[in-house]
Amino acid sequence: MPYDESHSPAPRRRIPRTPLVLAVGALVPGAFAGWLIWQTTGGSDDGAAARAASTSAPAEQPGSPGPEPRPSPSESPSKSPSKPAAGDDAPGDARPAPVDGPLAGRVVVIDPGHNPGNFKHTTEINKLVDIGTNRKECDTTGTSGNAGYTEAEFTADVSQRLRTLLRKEGATVKLTHENDLPWGPCVNERAEIGNKAGADAVISVHADGSAAGNRGFHVILPALVKSGGADTSKIVAPSRDLGERVAGHFVRTTGSAPSNYVGDGTGLDVRDDLGGLNLSTVPKVFIECGNMRDSKDIALLTSAGWRQKAAQGMADGISSFLKR
Repeated sequence: MPYDESHSPAPRRRIPRTPLVLAVGALVPGAFAGWLIWQTTGGSDDGAAARAASTSAPAEQPGSPGPEPRPSPSESPSKSPSKPAAGDDAPGDARPAPVDGPLAGRVVVIDPGHNPGNFKHTTEINKLVDIGTNRKECDTTGTSGNAGYTEAEFTADVSQRLRTLLRKEGATVKLTHENDLPWGPCVNERAEIGNKAGADAVISVHADGSAAGNRGFHVILPALVKSGGADTSKIVAPSRDLGERVAGHFVRTTGSAPSNYVGDGTGLDVRDDLGGLNLSTVPKVFIECGNMRDSKDIALLTSAGWRQKAAQGMADGISSFLKR
């Protein structure tokens, strides 16, 4: 798979395990305490699997599990901008948010990772853009499950569900795109959309493309970067708060465990190589909801019911951050 704006390169910045587990646990103590009990009593499907490096190859790997079930027509997100994927909001819905509600006056930007059209526009997405620390591809195709369910399909569906939930709380919500563009936007443009909106919070929705056996979600936080046009000094602290809250609520709502291959069990990871974070001037995080190359994770990612839970977990985390 082409190098991905969110998928895991090396080296990675690591977060000390104990303080961050405690920090997230403090936000939703029942969730993480319950998960830790479940883990220590042998409830994990992964047991004490050793941490493995991420591999992002779109071709099926030798020894990988068989094809995952394709989403049924009722579960598969719509590829047409004219049809809603979930909830009561169609893509492109411009109705104003309710005037009341706990998030009235707050602005949230949701960034659905990748674009289904990227596969047909490799020349355009391979163009290099400045991300402050270096130059990087405009965008990538993203990953997919063994049976062809793409990351772009997944992120579009979850992002629309998330928008519906946040609007019901009164937030003004903007998506960086709705699969209504032939390709992109570029990673620097995605960051600029959040900046220009004056967003109170931005979340970029993804799914990982790691090796089979690597399971769970992780939230990516911006590192301290001051280079070129990038300066994250004002957003590192609030982005960490946002990320911890999203991670905690995601555990509680979905029942998914933090990644067993990124973040040392905390479900949190800090990176300085993502243009979407480096160029943001507002609080922003990425979330990798699961590993599309693992048979157990993809069974969740292709479930409409689980995607709704994923959106709810993100919405609860964002709402908690905005109400603080």
